[in-house]
Amino acid sequence: MASAKVLEVLKSDINEVRIVEDALPESLADGQVLLEVDRFAVTANNITYTTIGETFGYWRFFPTADKAWGRVPVMGYATVTASEHPEVSVGERVWGFFPMGTHLVINAGQCNPFSFSDISEHREGLAPIYAQFQRAAANPIYEGPREAQDCLLRGLFLTSWLCEDALFEADYHGAGDCLITSASSKTSIALGFAVKDRGQARAIAVTSERNRAFCEGLGCYDLVVTYDEVGNLDTAPGAVLVDMAGNAGVNEAIHRHYGDALRFDLRIGVTHKDAPPPSAEDLPGPKPIVFFAPHQAQKRGQEWGAEGLEQRIGTSFVRFREFADSWLSVRDFKGSDEARQAFSEVRDGEASPSEGYMVSLAAA
Repeated sequence: MASAKVLEVLKSDINEVRIVEDALPESLADGQVLLEVDRFAVTANNITYTTIGETFGYWRFFPTADKAWGRVPVMGYATVTASEHPEVSVGERVWGFFPMGTHLVINAGQCNPFSFSDISEHREGLAPIYAQFQRAAANPIYEGPREAQDCLLRGLFLTSWLCEDALFEADYHGAGDCLITSASSKTSIALGFAVKDRGQARAIAVTSERNRAFCEGLGCYDLVVTYDEVGNLDTAPGAVLVDMAGNAGVNEAIHRHYGDALRFDLRIGVTHKDAPPPSAEDLPGPKPIVFFAPHQAQKRGQEWGAEGLEQRIGTSFVRFREFADSWLSVRDFKGSDEARQAFSEVRDGEASPSEGYMVSLAAA
């Protein structure tokens, strides 16, 4: 009987990972589709999912028999290799969220010319956008040679684009600067690109000394400062903070320096996973708000229609993808051992910000 390989993470200690094998069904039930995953991306975003998995339901995407272990969602491309759904054809190429594995069986539904979704019972109550698989053949910006960039950048760009859109909608809360922590992370780079592209506020990178030169060389930030230099920033224009780091010390330094000149504190990531998480207690300035991209996507989808939203994001993403040609290189990892290596290097912050990690668990 054929089997699927999948990488699982111990929820209580993400330093512990294992590769397990699941038997694939000999035949599919009505409505089921088998997707074979070619390659998937591992980024700091995926590490964030392990940190906030219980709160936002990320562990529920791909249930496990042993509840102590979880399957981390990743962006990837797959091919339909078997289908018992009349609107999903064998051979179709799709992009979406997958476990870190070789295969995924879904209950397909909500089919249209552009996508179909997993309507399995365990998906109920989760954001619909995460259950959607987009058909490559119907995507006007799809380019086969750029699949790795799509896996590495498209999902996080969506988050960053929607974040900037929410800030723009609120007129940046009257602030002239947008502070972005963990500025060398790809989600932060995408946000810096979106902020600068809009031009309503200055995109200010807050990063480590180690990554200062990299951030300065990108060209998507108007100003780059290190964590130790936050106290030198001019507070007169006012600022909004988009916190990707999730570091209590960094967050406190910014709040105490800006005080009431900090107009908004939006939390997205937890790239500094070993640092104490920020607390809102006894800090001047605004209380933090956690940003959940699907809420903004749903709002804009209702206002612009699904096609209008996709068109706006797609147009901007094409520009960002071309921008990434100047700084992003792809590093491939193949097989079980290298999959573990890729996850551990990203988890431990050892990956170079200029590299994108693509994993193929099937390849030896």
